[in-house]
Amino acid sequence: MAIKLLLVLVPLLTACATKTGSISQEQKGTTIDRPKLVVGIVVDQMRYDFLFRYWDQYGENGFKKLVRNGFNFQNANYSYVPTYTAPGHANIYTGSVPSVNGIIANSWYDREAGRSMYCVEDKSVKTVGSTSKAGLMSPRNLLSTTITDQLRLATNKKAKVIAVALKDRGAVLPGGYMANGAYWFDSESGNFITSSFYEQTLPDWVNAFNGQKLADKYLSQTWNTLLPIAQYTNSTADNMPYEEGLPGKAEPVFPYDLPALKGKDYDLIRTTPFGNTLTKDFALQALKSEKLGKGESTDFLAISFSSTDYIGHDFGPNSIEVEDTYIRLDREIAELLNEFEKQVGKENLLVFLTADHGIANVPAYMIAERASAGAIAYSTIGDSVKTFMARTYGTGKWMDRYTNQQVYLNRKLIAEKKLNLAEVQQNVANYLATLEGVALTITADCLEKTSWSHGQMRLVENGYNARRSGDVIVQLEPNWQKHGPKGTAHGSYSTHDTHVPMLWYGWKVKPGESATAVEISDIAPTIATWLYIQEPSGSVGKALQEYMK
Repeated sequence: MAIKLLLVLVPLLTACATKTGSISQEQKGTTIDRPKLVVGIVVDQMRYDFLFRYWDQYGENGFKKLVRNGFNFQNANYSYVPTYTAPGHANIYTGSVPSVNGIIANSWYDREAGRSMYCVEDKSVKTVGSTSKAGLMSPRNLLSTTITDQLRLATNKKAKVIAVALKDRGAVLPGGYMANGAYWFDSESGNFITSSFYEQTLPDWVNAFNGQKLADKYLSQTWNTLLPIAQYTNSTADNMPYEEGLPGKAEPVFPYDLPALKGKDYDLIRTTPFGNTLTKDFALQALKSEKLGKGESTDFLAISFSSTDYIGHDFGPNSIEVEDTYIRLDREIAELLNEFEKQVGKENLLVFLTADHGIANVPAYMIAERASAGAIAYSTIGDSVKTFMARTYGTGKWMDRYTNQQVYLNRKLIAEKKLNLAEVQQNVANYLATLEGVALTITADCLEKTSWSHGQMRLVENGYNARRSGDVIVQLEPNWQKHGPKGTAHGSYSTHDTHVPMLWYGWKVKPGESATAVEISDIAPTIATWLYIQEPSGSVGKALQEYMK
């Protein structure tokens, strides 16, 4: 009887295993099939529509190549607020959200220290490559591992990880805790530098690169439009009253004589397209000098282009300056893709391109177009909260800080006065909800007791970290922001800030597109699945391979 039962069960179990547990093609050989090189490209402040707004001016081998020969997720959004640079890079590489990974903003108020805390600051380390303090950085404020950390762990540190950006946070957070090298630009020296957290001296190739003084070269020229200015038909006129422009120049118009505008250091290069060029140059040098993609294990190169953000803040997304920057960046990306494929081959290369956040239209421009919009300064809200608190509770320093659209109350004073913290939070929230431009307010107490599965409040909840966030969170109306009257900003729940590109290209990526709603948190687990490694420790995303078949 037992033998007969076994004879019946074995075919059933075999059929079940064949149906649900079959071995993939990648697992059939003696080794797991993986790409030789993964490249992450983050374009700081790139809204999704920029892919197609300047389509006619792009060449065939940059953005168009990624879209046509790769996979385009048309509806990729961030799932939290505020949408800033540091949370964006952390979200991409941890597959997590600020409530879990702890990077709630570029800076936040540290209640214990009684001061502002920068996202990657670390005074226990030293600058390597300069005498400035720009290298006092590390990922120690990050509470989750990154996909780059997981790659290093999975390969017993045989995989190489290099992260590159102008911004320190654009290199440190992608590089994670275990990067072989994380390098960023030092405005004081004009060099790419690092932190003693990663290494005690710069590699010879970095010193050699710095010795070329490319920042001097790029700042010795004039920034004019790459194409005849009459072809820039996707932007407003060259001189608009709501453009901030560059310091030292009376009007925000082409051409920009960079030698005449350069100050005592190299900071100007950040707000020109040549900051992206310098980043590309350094990334290519890292590719060659570190022999990325040439070893037995998969290597990872994380690149963040920061100049798009600086230029976008000053001139706004409708400016010719931004359009010219993207036309030039398209050429930079084409050069990168060409060199990557030359070095390792497309069949061994996996690339993703995304952005850390989008950008709002300049409020003054929207008002001029008779749209609902406005700006409300941090000082306006902060001062009004102080006045309200004094009127309600008497004289005292009731508020510690207003930043990132969050009120940090003086909890020590509230406790001394024997007031109920939750009630004080709610009273402040009720008051702030009456201000023009405020869409909603919510207290920390409410966020800690309630959970949302969708809508705007889910984004607020995902961005809230009990140890680091404020007592009252403020959300502004669409097209309202903290910036004004010139230039623009980001940070809101609106799609102009959350909706960004997500392009995949190369290794096992079939050309296509999908309007399926996905989140930027999905990038890290997707890479983990392709590489057969563990997801980052705080990951909340899902793998996306099923959509790319």
